[in-house]
Amino acid sequence: MVQLYNLHPFGSQQVVPCKLEPERFCGGGRDALFVAAGCKVEAFAVAGQELCQPRCAFSTLGRVLCLAYSEAGISNETLQLDSDDFVICQKPVELLGEKSSQSGVSVTLESTGLDDKTIKYYHVQHLLYKRFAPDISSLVLSDDIKLHSLQLLPIYQTGSPTSDRKKLSQEKELLSLFCFFSLPHVGYLYMVVKSVELMSVYQYPEKSQQAVLTPQFLHVITSNNLQCFTVRCSAAAAREEDPYVDTTLKACPPVSMDVCALRIQLFIGLKAICHFKNHIILLTKADPEAIPERREPPKRLLSRKGTNVKFKTPPVAEAGWNLYIVDTISPVQLYKEMVDYSNTYKTAKTQSCIHLLSEAHLLVRAALMDASQLEPGEKAELLEAFKESCGHLGDCYSRLDTQYSHLALPYYKMSGLSMAEVLTRADWPLEDGSQKYERGLIFYINHSLDENLDEELSEELAAKVVQMFHMAEPKQLPHILCSPSMKNINPVTAMNYLSKLDTSGFSSILVTLTKAAMALKMGDLDRHRNEMKSRPEMKLVCGFILEPRLLIQQRRGQIIPTELAVQLKDTQPGLLVASVLGLQKNNKIGIEEADSFFKVLCGKDKDTIPQLLVDLWEAQLVAGLPDVVLQELFFKLTSQYIWRLSKMQPPDTIPLRTSEDLINACSHYGLIYPWVNVLISSDSLADKSYTEDLSKLQSLICGPSFDIASIIPFLEPLSEDTIAGLSVHVLCRTRLKEYEQCIDTLLERCPEAIIPYANHELKEENRTLWWKKLLPELCHRVKCGGEKGQLYLSSLKETLSVVAVELELRDFLNVLPEDGTAAFFLPYLLYCSRKKSLT
Repeated sequence: MVQLYNLHPFGSQQVVPCKLEPERFCGGGRDALFVAAGCKVEAFAVAGQELCQPRCAFSTLGRVLCLAYSEAGISNETLQLDSDDFVICQKPVELLGEKSSQSGVSVTLESTGLDDKTIKYYHVQHLLYKRFAPDISSLVLSDDIKLHSLQLLPIYQTGSPTSDRKKLSQEKELLSLFCFFSLPHVGYLYMVVKSVELMSVYQYPEKSQQAVLTPQFLHVITSNNLQCFTVRCSAAAAREEDPYVDTTLKACPPVSMDVCALRIQLFIGLKAICHFKNHIILLTKADPEAIPERREPPKRLLSRKGTNVKFKTPPVAEAGWNLYIVDTISPVQLYKEMVDYSNTYKTAKTQSCIHLLSEAHLLVRAALMDASQLEPGEKAELLEAFKESCGHLGDCYSRLDTQYSHLALPYYKMSGLSMAEVLTRADWPLEDGSQKYERGLIFYINHSLDENLDEELSEELAAKVVQMFHMAEPKQLPHILCSPSMKNINPVTAMNYLSKLDTSGFSSILVTLTKAAMALKMGDLDRHRNEMKSRPEMKLVCGFILEPRLLIQQRRGQIIPTELAVQLKDTQPGLLVASVLGLQKNNKIGIEEADSFFKVLCGKDKDTIPQLLVDLWEAQLVAGLPDVVLQELFFKLTSQYIWRLSKMQPPDTIPLRTSEDLINACSHYGLIYPWVNVLISSDSLADKSYTEDLSKLQSLICGPSFDIASIIPFLEPLSEDTIAGLSVHVLCRTRLKEYEQCIDTLLERCPEAIIPYANHELKEENRTLWWKKLLPELCHRVKCGGEKGQLYLSSLKETLSVVAVELELRDFLNVLPEDGTAAFFLPYLLYCSRKKSLT
């Protein structure tokens, strides 16, 4: 049974002053009503609350059988219902969508009057086949299966702003399409866009004669009643239009919600109905026996000429029939009445309150969907009503203990109410004076506090929230207290509630960390230290992973380190870096967010890198985070190492790991080549404050994963004039296999490193460089003499020892200089000649 509310959707009514009894009528344009009788059509102006005025009249070539209005430039689709024969079946049948083509009913398009270019754009789409079984228990053919009021109702999506943004596009895009048809005692509403679905079934309290569907209502006439039912068109269209409906962001009453009757209004002798904007056009006609006798023959009864009957009604309304215009009241006015009506259910905590407020919400939604017909003031009023209705529904779902309590969250979001305003509305004491907070309200507050809203609750409201969760969800208290919105909570109050928690059954480490944070806010450093010392470091890391906001918060889009994070920076930096790394591993914080956190925490601008951030990057390499792009991480670290070396800038804090630690813990850091150590040791004036950066950079370059070519453009600030810079440049050239250039550089700058270099690098396919490059270079430099002559001579002797082993005697003789002293080379020649016999 459809629920009936005694509301007032109908407003003023007036009689249309037509001269002939209407046979067909329809509305159209901005304010036109067309009435047809026989071969004559009358047009009337219908404007707001003013009286209906005749506009013009014209005659047609034949009797008007159908009357419809079409706006210029808008094509019209027609749907024809053929029911020449009725078949009595044993059971009803319903086929939806393409399956309806299996019904056996064929439909052929008539192309008369259409050219070939036009006809190709028309096609038949099967939507629905429905067969009804009549009631034959009385052995008399029933008229209960007589169909009427077949109607297609489109709902359009308004076009987006044009490129010049000065006016909206007038083009319309079909959003949803609905199909309605009715039997005398029941009506069916289907949605027929992507798929064909039955939305609503209307059970009429008495036999209907005709019905008309609008985006907001279904109006049905019986012989003596005008009935107004709610519809679900706007609920269905909202889900087609907005993908965020039915999420935590937005909500809408369900399409499956029971429909209701808003009004059943007495109206004697109803025969026909049509709808036009906010007007309902009704034709009434009295029964023949109720019509007064006329002096003219009965055949002229319908003529308005020569009538001598006296009227008690206005002279335009002839006895026997009348054509009425009934205005529907504005959506906002009806919405307010529905809200007032719902207050009768408010304290009873029933579903009726939600149902009626949902109907009011859908009424406003439907009006907003046709915003192109609204004046700016009307739209603003509707938007305000829409937000208000969302607030009312949020109140209902937060107050009532139902399976849909979670809907309090999206409705409150759509209402535009702040959390403080919701909390102020949420104070509902029970009959015994106590308070119980239902899960809908708890769900809303929990999610709102978890979303890091830019709203800070007052100390009083923050205390109220803590009290609510202490009663309803005590396990959530640590999370609640970490929200930026709870910044103003009195830490003493928070500590008292935390101390009451039974930590069995859930994470006690989270309670420990929250207590440590609150002790810090209280200025109680001893209690803070005791809480932090009560747990091992890895347990503390797990606690921060459970609640990242203990360390990092966001306000107005800005990253804000907490007091606890600042304290850890100074007292336990290793724990801080390990915790942020843990957050990254568990996808609780992004790479850029972590970088920004350490820069803000250490008071650095975006171009300055604190050592703690370098510590994090090194920890990321060690941990091998899957989401970290390896080469990008290499670039960050090498850029920072190079910058500090070029500026001779020591780290601002002591690094957490030495180069030796990184080499032992991470495969990306390679063992530094021996010749590099020789090269570095030659610089007795090296500044020890930055040797760790140099060792880490050298180790990365020596590692297996580093893309050497990518770093070359960034080496320019690192001058080769220093031994540190020289070592990095030679290392990079060596990794790029530029051995000859490296030999020249080392012979010039650090000859003591040349033999260790050659022993390490000139192997296998590069072994020929011993005698093709190194040997002639050393011979030349020894011959030239100079202050490094003894170093060159020593290196030459070692080189000759290697070459003597590698080459045959004839080849060895060929690589020796022609002007060399025989006595100097003789020992190596003798060894080379005897090595075959020795082997």
